[in-house]
Amino acid sequence: MSVRNLADKAGISNPYLSQIERGLRKPSAEILKSIARGLSIRAETLYERAGLLDHDRDATEVLAAVEADPQLDQGQKHALVQIYNSFIRDNEQEK
Repeated sequence: MSVRNLADKAGISNPYLSQIERGLRKPSAEILKSIARGLSIRAETLYERAGLLDHDRDATEVLAAVEADPQLDQGQKHALVQIYNSFIRDNEQEK
């Protein structure tokens, strides 16, 4: 997809998108969301590919939350962790 085409789909100016591409501008979260919409991908995916999300830290926080939940027994916690890890593996394979 050309920069011009993406700019049209994202609803931002072609010169501004070109400046982002060349590293001259740092886009806001709102602009990144517009770019993600223009690319027909989730904003989170765009953030991950741009290196703006630390996926390992996010996973650690999710697993810690599951382990800390007093409403779950150990078997439930183990099952949730297994399911979560399988989703992560599946998503990694899709990339």
